[in-house]
Amino acid sequence: MPEILFEYVRQGNFVKVTTIEPETQIEASVVVPAGLSQEQMQIQALRRLKYVMEKQSRE
Repeated sequence: MPEILFEYVRQGNFVKVTTIEPETQIEASVVVPAGLSQEQMQIQALRRLKYVMEKQSRE
């Protein structure tokens, strides 16, 4: 994964973090507490993206 794009949308006490891998155009989102650091948010979002990518590769 050479490049990953992140989008952050705050919704009250939570942030929806969407990650996109541009080459494959695979996208994944997580909702995390707004109190997390940006790095912690990215870690959670990357975990979800990796999960989605692995799941799609098995199909």
